[in-house]
Amino acid sequence: MSEIVNVGREQVHVVESGPVDGVPLLLTAGLGGAWFDWVPTVELLRDQYRVTVFDRPGLGLSPAGNARPTLRRDAATLEALAERAGRPVIVLAHSMAAFHAEALARLRPGLVGGMVLVDPSYERDPRAAIRLAAVLTPLATATGAVLGATRLAKVAGPCGRRLILRKTSRRDEAVPDHVVRSVYGRGTVVGTVIAEELAYREMAADLARLRERRRFPPVPLVVVTALGDVTEPDEKHEWAEGHARLAAMSPHGSRVELPDALHMVPLDRPDVLADAVAELRRAEAAVGDTP
Repeated sequence: MSEIVNVGREQVHVVESGPVDGVPLLLTAGLGGAWFDWVPTVELLRDQYRVTVFDRPGLGLSPAGNARPTLRRDAATLEALAERAGRPVIVLAHSMAAFHAEALARLRPGLVGGMVLVDPSYERDPRAAIRLAAVLTPLATATGAVLGATRLAKVAGPCGRRLILRKTSRRDEAVPDHVVRSVYGRGTVVGTVIAEELAYREMAADLARLRERRRFPPVPLVVVTALGDVTEPDEKHEWAEGHARLAAMSPHGSRVELPDALHMVPLDRPDVLADAVAELRRAEAAVGDTP
């Protein structure tokens, strides 16, 4: 089922599938992503789980956001969707969306039963000395509006998506071309992608401060690391080391390393994510049986 739902002051496009009484999963895409990034993964999960995939405000088929992208806004969106799905949820978060998922777990631990961080963003030095996102986001929004009005977005958006996917995936899109064009040809989406890029460093810095104040709950956690598009040995080591630190946030954390996989794991390796969810469920049961 696909619909637009209200989450606080925002409206988001939500796609739900699977048995109503299934364990709820909440899936959130990386920077500039859309619901269809998860289609191959959903196909493996929907028979057993109640799966909710959504588009952040301004992305995919969601209306433009009322507020700009921030860690607080996007964690609040996850919180509202987790409440809607039925607590506790298992959250699968790709790339930058791992910031939002971790913030949710620290702020509302009772909503989260487990988490899979899929090649998550990690910053060793998460500082934002100059915070310009609030000033520049209106410019990003205006740029998207101009591109949409002149129809340049219909060329620039899908072209940009293709260029990025060639570097981050070994498969074609999981949906027909006309669906991709209808999404990334929207001026609103182009402007929102730019706004998320502007917000990235500030989100990382805000999460670092949140880590100092709120502990990560002791829930099952799997961190999936893709190393196929990390070329330099030092970079591989740094990426893997950062993900090991994320896995260590929980006493029930573990890590899966994919030496040859590219960044778009939800598209390329849905089998790994389905296995990770099954492992979380086993770990959740083991934690529950512990006296």
